[in-house]
Amino acid sequence: MQIPRHLSVLALASAFLLGGCATRGPVPTFYDFGPVAPLAAQAAAQPATPPVPVLVIADANGPSWLDSQRMYYRLLYADAQQSRPYAYNRWNTPPLQLLSQRLKTRVAQSGVKVLSSTDAAAGMPLLRIDVDDFSQNFDTQTQSSGHVSLRASVFRGHRLIDQKTFSRSGPASSADAQGGAQALAAASDAIAADLLTWLGTLNLATE
Repeated sequence: MQIPRHLSVLALASAFLLGGCATRGPVPTFYDFGPVAPLAAQAAAQPATPPVPVLVIADANGPSWLDSQRMYYRLLYADAQQSRPYAYNRWNTPPLQLLSQRLKTRVAQSGVKVLSSTDAAAGMPLLRIDVDDFSQNFDTQTQSSGHVSLRASVFRGHRLIDQKTFSRSGPASSADAQGGAQALAAASDAIAADLLTWLGTLNLATE
C-alpha cells in the first residue's frame, strides 16, 4: 500500500526533529551568588553604625557583555586581552543585575534604608555604580580567581560628593565555572564591605 505523500513528509520532518534532539549539546548549568550570609558572619567587616540613614542606589552600569547571562573568563597565561565565554555555563541573571542586588542587600544589612531611583526624594544621597570588570581570570590551567572592579560615585542632587574605584580578587576553589561563580560572589561581598567603610567617611548623614 502506498503511503500518502503528506504523511511521508510529516514522518520525514519528525525524523529530522528527533535526530536534532538526539544530537543537541549538554544542557547549560546556571549559577548565581548563592544565599546571602547573615550580618553576623560579616560583622568584622561592617561599620558599627550605618554610614547614612537613607541611600538611593541606582542599578549598576557596565559594558554590554555584562548585560547578558554569559559567564566570561580570561586565560592570563595565554592571551590576557581575550575574554572568552563558557560554552555550557550561564548566570541565571546578568552580572550587572546580580551585582546591583548584592550591593543593595549588603548595604541594607548594615542598617541603611535603601531606596531605588524611582522612590527617591529630592536631596537624598545617591550611589551610582559603574562596573569595569567582572570575570574569572586563569593564571594557569588549574589556578584562577574571580575579579571585580567598579567605580562608585555619590551624588546629592546634581553635586558629586565623592568618587572612588574599588577592586577585589579572590581565589577560585576549582578551575571551572562553579569555582569562578563562588570567587566572584566573594569578591562582590568584599567590595560591598569596602563600599560601606568608604560611605562612612563621607559624613552624608550630617549634610
